[in-house]
Amino acid sequence: MVLESKQTTLAYRCPHCGAGVMSAVSLFNLKGSMVRLKCDCGKSAMEVLPTPDGKVRLTVPCIICPHPHHFTVSEKIFFESELFSLPCAYSDINICVMGEVNHVKAELSRTELQLLDLMEKSGITDFEALHKEAEQTVSDPQVLEIVLFVIRDLDEEGKIKCHCEEGEEREYDAEILSDGVKVTCKKCGATRTIPTDSLLDAHEFLNCDHLLLE
Repeated sequence: MVLESKQTTLAYRCPHCGAGVMSAVSLFNLKGSMVRLKCDCGKSAMEVLPTPDGKVRLTVPCIICPHPHHFTVSEKIFFESELFSLPCAYSDINICVMGEVNHVKAELSRTELQLLDLMEKSGITDFEALHKEAEQTVSDPQVLEIVLFVIRDLDEEGKIKCHCEEGEEREYDAEILSDGVKVTCKKCGATRTIPTDSLLDAHEFLNCDHLLLE
């Protein structure tokens, strides 16, 4: 008897040439090693990596931001969703989609129209220019939103570490300062301030997979 492997269709849009990059990914492929979806232009690639706890970690090039975004989803969401989208934290535009092939194609078409409309309103003529322009047009409040989004995400995933013992229940407070966000453990008092005065620093923070308070 031949068992049918779980499979999904995965896609992202290349930030350099604007092409939709789509491929089938099976559980068999994923259990072997990292899967990499490359754009034909050779300038971008999405990486898909299984984690030891049975989840799937994705590193997705962003059509808007200068750096890729990192996402972690369960195998159930990855392989069993008819359509599941992952948005850019700063623009809320879906940059990665997975699911049944026709649903994925439809979502790629929808986001392409959304991006073309954004480009027309901004007077931008190509996707790579859109990608570069975003860094120069984001305002300080949006930088703050990016940092707060990542802090909430790390907190929900239990990836903020302090001086408390492993397994102890912790509660963190995020205080907005003039030049950053100060994260404090209410129990042990450990703190860390994340700057919000630089867009580049904020995008670097998007790539963090943990936050250590000292």
